[in-house]
Amino acid sequence: MARCDVLVLGAGIVGVSVALHLQARGRAVTLIDRGAPGEGTSFGNAGVVEGSALLPVGFPQDLPTLLRHALKLSAESNYHMGALPGLSGWLLRYFKNSSPAGLEATARALRPLLNRARAEHHALAEPAGAMGLLTPSGWMKLYRTKAGFDATARERALADELGVAYSTLDTDGAIALEPFLRPAFRQAIHWHDCDNCSDPGGLVKAYAALFEARGGLRVTGDARSLRRNGALWRVETAEGPVDGAEVVVTLGPWSLDVMRPLGIYVPLVSKRGYHVHLAPEGGMSLGRALVDVAGGYALQNTRYGIRLTTGVELAGRDDPPTPVQIARDIPMAKQLLPLGAVREAEPWLGRRPAFPDSKPVLGPVPGQPGLNVAFGHGHWGLTLGPVTAHLLAQVMTGETPFTDPAPFSVKRFL
Repeated sequence: MARCDVLVLGAGIVGVSVALHLQARGRAVTLIDRGAPGEGTSFGNAGVVEGSALLPVGFPQDLPTLLRHALKLSAESNYHMGALPGLSGWLLRYFKNSSPAGLEATARALRPLLNRARAEHHALAEPAGAMGLLTPSGWMKLYRTKAGFDATARERALADELGVAYSTLDTDGAIALEPFLRPAFRQAIHWHDCDNCSDPGGLVKAYAALFEARGGLRVTGDARSLRRNGALWRVETAEGPVDGAEVVVTLGPWSLDVMRPLGIYVPLVSKRGYHVHLAPEGGMSLGRALVDVAGGYALQNTRYGIRLTTGVELAGRDDPPTPVQIARDIPMAKQLLPLGAVREAEPWLGRRPAFPDSKPVLGPVPGQPGLNVAFGHGHWGLTLGPVTAHLLAQVMTGETPFTDPAPFSVKRFL
């Protein structure tokens, strides 16, 4: 039987970052996952570290947009009818938190984290030898109609107030930045504070390798075996049981599999999404991520090809895949760029762990000594992994935190 200071459950971007930050504070850490680092949700994202992110993805508030989504007329979303009864309570809370005031409140709460997001990644990427995977070229949102662009007025005003840098561009200005773009859009916003990642899964693997190079232990195990062993926490692994004085649950959408047996219920759902890689044609490449707002999908230059990542599918976490959004998004993407064949036989399915207020949970769980959580990062898992790990490590080790962790406490759901 092995023993350490902290068990970290989950080797995605959040878990690996937590392990590194606790290790840097002198804790003996064991990182446990049933798979290799960076092969779950962390692998399949849009590959952007969005320091300039502001308003979270919200639930539609106006009736015409609601009807369009309800009737499945939009490429931005899809849902499984059979899953809706189980999601109804979460959806109601999500709707309430998606009011203009609610989205702005979330944006303000997250701003101290997002302000530091890129710097926190660089602090890990440099010693990990992974800075070559990050390109500091910003990202760009494309708007096909004037109405679509005009709808960003509130977000732009908030950006001006908070000092988040951006540029508004006409079609020619956007094409000057991305010469392979075709003029199938009317206006664009270039958000400057962003790193583009050519291999998100590879980035997580590089961070995990750094953790191990610094003496950290990574083992294969099933987090669902977590249980108390006297005053300690125990997990069964391929190398036998491992005990820790503390444990951190960083399992993203699978966190509920560990929390529920402990009698802890939080409103976490999986906002599912898909990706495929398209072959670039004519020597095409992208200098930054693009978001086609009308389709709700993102395009990113990766080592696998041009990655197309869809919007949201509401379904059970483990429901069979239904990648209908891919079929809608590809023709729209080919209106914008010279793209060829899809390189995968089947789209990749990912699960974004999301709370109804679009904020993660971080910190200790009341009534469970030594149990800590860090999950529910929604659309911003890659972005927020290292910075939320830094904040959690400060809380766990008694340091003065760089920002108030209260907005992210799990107490808000208990």
